Amino acid sequence: MLHSHPRLLALLIVSLLCVPAFAQDKKAAFTDAAKAGPDFAFQGEYEGEIDGKKLGAQVVALGDDKFDIVIYDGGLPGNGWKKGDRKEKATGTLKDGIVTIAAEKPATIKDGVLHLTGGSIKKVERKSPTLGAKAPAGAKILFDGNTNDFAPGKMTEDGLLAHGQTSKHKFTKSFTLHLEFRLCYQPYARGQGRSNSGVYLSGGSEVQVLDSFGLEGKNNECGGFYSKREPNVNMCLPPLAWQTYDIEVTVGTGEKKDKTIATVKHNGVVIHEDYVIDFKNGGTLNLQDHGNPVAYRNIWIVEKD
Repeated sequence: MLHSHPRLLALLIVSLLCVPAFAQDKKAAFTDAAKAGPDFAFQGEYEGEIDGKKLGAQVVALGDDKFDIVIYDGGLPGNGWKKGDRKEKATGTLKDGIVTIAAEKPATIKDGVLHLTGGSIKKVERKSPTLGAKAPAGAKILFDGNTNDFAPGKMTEDGLLAHGQTSKHKFTKSFTLHLEFRLCYQPYARGQGRSNSGVYLSGGSEVQVLDSFGLEGKNNECGGFYSKREPNVNMCLPPLAWQTYDIEVTVGTGEKKDKTIATVKHNGVVIHEDYVIDFKNGGTLNLQDHGNPVAYRNIWIVEKD
């Protein structure tokens, strides 16, 4: 027969009472919003007007009911706010269904509304204007649910193209590429460990894929030509939102044969224009495997003679 010790029993009761209602695996990478926990509902973008002034905000979940909040004068990035415009950063904590923001002026988030001094702005869900774009006549479809054009051709359980793929098609001429990607939700991860992948263009330059929602937009963050050039604006949407890259590559010829250039649109916004890239004639398209479950869909190219 087991005999309980009063002091040990008391400690056990206290410890059980202190366990949060939703305890996340700190290494978890969520691909399903229904399983992502209560913090996920607050994460996202907010936008509206207060006293005739347009404001935008991005709320980033950090795990354990903690958040970073970035407020943008003029609207959200790519929709009013541009690099160099004023923005403010703050932190927040979730308790009893309300995120309280630690700032000079009191602010809270509840039921999809960010309450600021003098007014409030509402949660919005932006979508790329090229999301779901159909391949035009003459395009080569690389993935539309069939993995025949990629190796090893691995798919996710929900029928998407998994990370870590190399196209069987080889690029030898100028082209326009459309692809869509979904970042996983990793609230405890930071930096390069947060939903990392990448789009390698014809065996050369990499357009970074990363959960850099709410960050600065550096050259090693989403939309950057990795370690080479940062995007004109950080257009990264929240994790689990579908996003688009539309990339136009012009292969150099004649006297300019060593100057292949690329123009990149991230969620419909130009983030690089006529940037000189490394290009391997006869190279492939590679979707980097960095250990995070990033998914892809609707990939097609139009090659130019």
